[in-house]
Amino acid sequence: MREGEGSVLEQVLGFLLGYGFGSIPFGLLLAKAGGMGDIRTIGSGNIGATNVLRTGSKKLAAATLLLDLAKGLVPVLLAKAMFDQSDAMPQAAYGPVPLAALGAVLGHCFPIWLGFKGGKGVATNLGVSFGLAWPIGAAYAVTWLLVAAIFRISSLAGMAAVCAAAAAAAVLAMESYVPALVAIAVLIIWLHRANLGRLAHGEEPKIGQGK
Repeated sequence: MREGEGSVLEQVLGFLLGYGFGSIPFGLLLAKAGGMGDIRTIGSGNIGATNVLRTGSKKLAAATLLLDLAKGLVPVLLAKAMFDQSDAMPQAAYGPVPLAALGAVLGHCFPIWLGFKGGKGVATNLGVSFGLAWPIGAAYAVTWLLVAAIFRISSLAGMAAVCAAAAAAAVLAMESYVPALVAIAVLIIWLHRANLGRLAHGEEPKIGQGK
């Protein structure tokens, strides 16, 4: 077994660690706690920060963003610590750390507690990216901010950012992270297919605008 690959048990634990954290529906919980009701009944119907912002509460949206980021960051860092895998250690693409990253995004997008209907994974993947390696996270964040500043469209910024993270991993020769990040990018873009349709027709709402 190659260094960084981990045993099958470690791989399973890494994935479950990521999925467990990722599946916590912070947006839904915070909106209900803040008296906003079920976030799934407004806007896009998802549980992410962009939809929470449509309630009109910037504080709840900011808290959701930070917590959704954390549920991607924390399991990846924990997987590194638990399975003794530092950034300097060679890792396999299907080792526990990349699987924790993939699991976190899948947990957010398809939480078992909500009938596998969750968010679109953009903020969670930001946390995942920083957890894997800070330069990947920086590429993600800078791309999101630039695209959002220019176009004022959250979905477009998110799709650009997930692609930037996968590209950054490849450019930085972090090949073991590329398959997971590419899979995540494909998933997130697929989850934004309705947004792509609205973008094509110039109907996609801008940041802070109601759906």
